[in-house]
Amino acid sequence: MLAKPFEKPVRVWVGLGFPRQLNTVVDAYQFVSEWCGNSPEQKAAIRACRAALTGDVDAETARGVLIAFARKKDILVEDEAIPLVKVASHASHV
Repeated sequence: MLAKPFEKPVRVWVGLGFPRQLNTVVDAYQFVSEWCGNSPEQKAAIRACRAALTGDVDAETARGVLIAFARKKDILVEDEAIPLVKVASHASHV
């Protein structure tokens, strides 16, 4: 099974607000397959990932279906949802 990469990763919220980055069709397939539920959107995402893994559709088609699933479940991390944190270096004062 080839790990067909997405042009741009998809980030989803998992657990208690922790983001998870899905970089490939395999990542997406594992995530959606392990998702607790049985919704039409989940089934569509699983089918799309399987089709991408067998070469019937491209990775970006599967990515689009994955994004639709994540939006429907309100777990899609929008780009502005996670602020960049600048780590300040602290100089020691002697």
